[in-house]
Amino acid sequence: MTPDLDSLATALYVKTDDLLKASPHLRHLFPYLPRQPGYSKRLRKAAELLRRVTRVLATDTSVWSDDVWIVDSTPVECGRSRETVKRSDLAGWAEYGYCASHSRFFWGLRLHLVCTLQGLPIAFALTGAKADERETLLDLLAAEAHLVAARPGQTLIGDKNYFGRGFEHQLAEQDIRLLRPVRKGEPERPGAPLFKPLRQVIESVNEICKGQLNLAQHRGRTPVGVIARVMQRVLAPTAAIWHNDHTGQLVLRSLTAYDH
Repeated sequence: MTPDLDSLATALYVKTDDLLKASPHLRHLFPYLPRQPGYSKRLRKAAELLRRVTRVLATDTSVWSDDVWIVDSTPVECGRSRETVKRSDLAGWAEYGYCASHSRFFWGLRLHLVCTLQGLPIAFALTGAKADERETLLDLLAAEAHLVAARPGQTLIGDKNYFGRGFEHQLAEQDIRLLRPVRKGEPERPGAPLFKPLRQVIESVNEICKGQLNLAQHRGRTPVGVIARVMQRVLAPTAAIWHNDHTGQLVLRSLTAYDH
């Protein structure tokens, strides 16, 4: 089967219909097709629904059980003018942080993603821009303890920000092996030759969110609105990977066929 937007929408409709039959208490969430104002209002209330559907689709793929994960975070800009920062409902959660890839500061949040090498989201969190990536990852793993318990000997690949003896010890206690690039002054670490190609995988996953899915133009103005719109960006690649997997595509994380 050739992947395209129509076939993806049809497959999702069938999957959702099956989900509603299995869980009738969700049916009240789909009473009619709302117009734009109603859609925006419903979207703001749909964060938990988006999370559940994302997990349902993710677990229904052949790569859900992969024994290698990648972890990274990417900026979610929420405003540029000083006036926006002062008046925004996001003040107190959104904050100033630094974007190394663009060598500039930004005001907003960070999306933290744990994915498979095929780009399938396993766990995710939305934090302030200054949140420590290591602490956020540990919190994610604690919140999703069953994921780790079901995968003894999991390998986790991150960048240089995921460092520290105590941090690595906490991962090791959960039977997670961390692979990351060497920091200045450190001895050579195992798996160093793998990092250059695998770093490109991480960048590819981030680019899907930032480029094809316009993460920077999410247009959320409140915490609830931002959460829902960011979760749309997590659900979209999950749905594409789910459909690519079930239709036998060679590259699962590609959204190109659905991007027009």
